[in-house]
Amino acid sequence: AYKRFSELLPKEERENACSARVPKSQILTLPELRANPFRHRICQVFSTSDDGNDSMSFEDFLDMLSVFSDSATLDIKSHYAFRIFDFDEDGTLDRKDLEKLVNCLTGQGEESRLSNAEMEQLIQNILEESDIDKDGTINLSEFQHIISRSPDFASSFKIVL
Repeated sequence: AYKRFSELLPKEERENACSARVPKSQILTLPELRANPFRHRICQVFSTSDDGNDSMSFEDFLDMLSVFSDSATLDIKSHYAFRIFDFDEDGTLDRKDLEKLVNCLTGQGEESRLSNAEMEQLIQNILEESDIDKDGTINLSEFQHIISRSPDFASSFKIVL
């Protein structure tokens, strides 16, 4: 992990990689993230940058890798998946979050975008299946309940360097 992190830095900064921050643009060049539709949100969630540029320290990078590793528990993985999908960071997955989630999964292109009716039907189906307290949003415990019924979630929510 240290080697991969330091390789993202300019040559002159590599010997001080532990105290350096790698810009988001460099993190996004990792092949493991390049094809991930949530790559920008992943950087946002794991970055501890104070200036909002989503750069990562080595510690941020390690945190990201540990959450996406095989050894992370289902509880940890589902907690971070929820944070990644909670685009407005209000602690719930509402209709706007679900729409962004679906758009990330189906692609942003016109040919792959769902019609308004299809999107509405899909969000309605997701809420009917997941929204246990019927408040129109999915909270963390409702999300974790759904994840617990998805046997392949843990094995697909990973990044291997």
